[in-house]
Amino acid sequence: MLRAAASVFLACALAAPATAEGLPEPVTDAAYAPVNPAEAALGQLLFYDPILSGNREVSCATCHHPRLGTSDGLSLSLGDGGIGLGPDRVADPQNPPEARVPRNAPALFNLGAHEFTRLFHDGRIEVDATRATGFRTPLEDDMVSGFASLLSAQTMFPVLSADEMAGHLQENEVSRAVRQGLLTGPGGAWDLIARRVAAVPGYATQFARTYPRIQTPEDIGFTDISNAIAAFMALEWRSDQAPFDAWLRGTGTLSEQALAGSALFYGRAECHTCHSGPFQTDHGFHAMGAPQIGPGKAAKFEQHSRDEGRFRVTGRAEDLFAFRTPSLRNVAQTAPYGHAGGHADLAGFIADHAAPAQGLAGYDISQAVLPELPVKDAQIMSDPDEVAAIAAAATWSVNLSEADIAALVAFLDSLTDPAAATGRLGVPSTVPSGLQVAR
Repeated sequence: MLRAAASVFLACALAAPATAEGLPEPVTDAAYAPVNPAEAALGQLLFYDPILSGNREVSCATCHHPRLGTSDGLSLSLGDGGIGLGPDRVADPQNPPEARVPRNAPALFNLGAHEFTRLFHDGRIEVDATRATGFRTPLEDDMVSGFASLLSAQTMFPVLSADEMAGHLQENEVSRAVRQGLLTGPGGAWDLIARRVAAVPGYATQFARTYPRIQTPEDIGFTDISNAIAAFMALEWRSDQAPFDAWLRGTGTLSEQALAGSALFYGRAECHTCHSGPFQTDHGFHAMGAPQIGPGKAAKFEQHSRDEGRFRVTGRAEDLFAFRTPSLRNVAQTAPYGHAGGHADLAGFIADHAAPAQGLAGYDISQAVLPELPVKDAQIMSDPDEVAAIAAAATWSVNLSEADIAALVAFLDSLTDPAAATGRLGVPSTVPSGLQVAR
């Protein structure tokens, strides 16, 4: 049956395959917002510069590096208090992390496309035309204006997180401001970071060249920093030149196994029900039945390790354990998988994702990529009631054979865009602050 399906797809490989049911139209330039190259070049430096973190040790690239699929190769990141990059990252014995970052670092591909109007695993920031700033974020009425896009607004929330970039109480002026609730406005965490950047002559000069509004270093605002980083990310990791894209455009072919996987993806396996559109995401929220490891997401007054996903944003029971559908572009490069990075292997994730209850029952945390830290990572998965609640929210099951899974992996491999995977501007050799660049 699969070979017959593959033959049908192969026959139309060069004959407008996008006309087949379920397949997306080819991606065009119209899908993306335009990018100012000078702004992106400035953003490149800021993205790799640890100056944005409280202790000047963590950059955006620490958890989102091109050689690790714009993620970090870990199930759950070690932000402030870590040493090294990716799976080699370890706790700093002189300043160990207080906790792991609670969710897997998401990939950054195509975030400059217009259709990305919700970000983070739980969609806690999104475009909202009813708000004065144009966005709904956890800061609510304290959110400032001046962010040029949702991507710009998103990029700078990690600098407010103690476990990600800010550091912890009394370690630095940024972490102290965060602990006191001083986030925006003069003397707030964002302003303190902006003043750091403005004090670096190389940045002051480049900001003035890039933004005509900026005449002196004092004019550099936090939103200027964020806008530049967003421009860099949009340019650097635009991804629409994968073999799958060439196939959709009628300029390339796919292997027989990848075609069989495509037939499954857009057919019997019904992957496209959620992974729809040109970037294989409906941008919705679904209870996937993925294993929950690590500290979870809880308010300061709560004592649990569960992660209730979208429910923490909406409060609606139907959103319990639901997470945003990730785009599958370059997914073969972005392991581990799941909102908590519970699976290190793509085939294994697909198998468990197809039968969530069975996958949860047999889950082995040893497959997670977790640098040593004296914390309890398996609290939820060791509690039958917690596991049952996660499983109950995932109400589907698809019968997939090993051959089916191999075909789906082959198809997902066809979503890898070499240019996007390596980046267009690359990793700078140095940054104006003189701090160490993650390589």
